[in-house]
Amino acid sequence: MSPSYIASVLENHPGAEIVFDHFHVIKMYNDKLSDLRRELYREATGPLEKKVLKGTRWLLLKNPDKLNAKRNEKQHLQEALKLNEPLALAYYMKEYLRQIWKQPNKAQAEEILDDWIVKAQASGIKKLVHFANTLTMHRRGILAYYDYPISTGPLEGTNNKIKTLQRQAYGFRDKEFFKLKILALHESKYALVG
Repeated sequence: MSPSYIASVLENHPGAEIVFDHFHVIKMYNDKLSDLRRELYREATGPLEKKVLKGTRWLLLKNPDKLNAKRNEKQHLQEALKLNEPLALAYYMKEYLRQIWKQPNKAQAEEILDDWIVKAQASGIKKLVHFANTLTMHRRGILAYYDYPISTGPLEGTNNKIKTLQRQAYGFRDKEFFKLKILALHESKYALVG
């Protein structure tokens, strides 16, 4: 979503339609949510408040249906949200933001996006207001998903597997061998499916 990337795409492909991937928008919001939690932790006055906020970063970023019941993650998250109203609002706004990409059509997605922006701007939380402004600037690319329902998710997953492979091997000196290892990763994925 960087201005230089957008400018470069439009300069080299003037007719291109820019689509902002769900993954990147949510990741950007998660970064803001993490920053807000850190800020609130620094501002916390009592030891109880600090104790509850400590260790909630990953709980805030997880999908609610992925919270581990055996570890009481949902309960720990609820305690943190009860204790801190701005954090609770930012968390629930994250879940509401996801709804933009789950609508049956572009018109309904646009309603959710506009409503999200209004609520975020009315929240008075600087990080939410800033993110609402970002979404306003990029609304066309966000809603373009409904014209071109594409995602870079599979590509991101493959890139992460390649980085992990390279890190586990402490690098590869033989580029051809490295290419074969990458192809083996790709082929094993399809061997499991087929």
